Amino acid sequence: MPLGANKAAIMGVAGVSTGDVVLLSSQTASNSASLTFSSGIDSTYGEYIFRFYNINPATDSTDFQFQANATDSTSYDETITSTAFAAQHAEADDDAALSYQGGMDQEQGTAYQFLNYDLANDSDGSLAGELHLFNPSSTTYVKHFIARTHHMFEANYASQFFVAGYINTTTAIDDIQFKMNSGNFDGTIKLWGVL
Repeated sequence: MPLGANKAAIMGVAGVSTGDVVLLSSQTASNSASLTFSSGIDSTYGEYIFRFYNINPATDSTDFQFQANATDSTSYDETITSTAFAAQHAEADDDAALSYQGGMDQEQGTAYQFLNYDLANDSDGSLAGELHLFNPSSTTYVKHFIARTHHMFEANYASQFFVAGYINTTTAIDDIQFKMNSGNFDGTIKLWGVL
C-alpha cells in the first residue's frame, strides 16, 4: 500500500515528494557475507530506494559496496562509471576535510561500487544511508544511481560519503547485491519502490 509523502518521511524515505512510496522488502544480515535483492526490482516503479540501518562490519576499516546484475546474469560484474567525494570531522575536533575520493570511483569498471571507506567495527560503530536506483527496467538508457551514507570512520571520525554514477547497460537490471570488501557484516537493508 502506498504511503503519503508525510508518512513516507516519517517512515524513513525523506526527500520523496510523491505519495507513491511502497516498502517492498526488508533483509537483516547477521554475520552475513552479503545481502541480495533478487526480486521486486522490475518495471513497476521508476525509482528504487535501498535504506541502510546499523551496518556493522566484522572486520575493521572495511568498505560497504554494491553491484548489479542485468536480467539473466549471475556474475555481479556490470560496467559502472561513477564519482565519489567525502566529508569528515574528527571526534577530537582537531581535523576536518572535504575531498574527492578518486580511488573509490570507477571508470567503466566492473568491481563492486564503494559506498563508504574505512568503516569502524567498534561495538558502537555503524553505517546508515541510502542508495537510489533510477529506471532499472529501461532497455533504452543506462541506469543512474546516487548514494549518500554516513559512518563512523575507523579513526573516530564522523564521515559522510557521496557517490553517483551509472550502470552502463541498456539491459534491464533486476538484482542488487551488497557486501563488505572484506569479511561479514550485520545490519538491515530495506527496499522501497517509488512511482
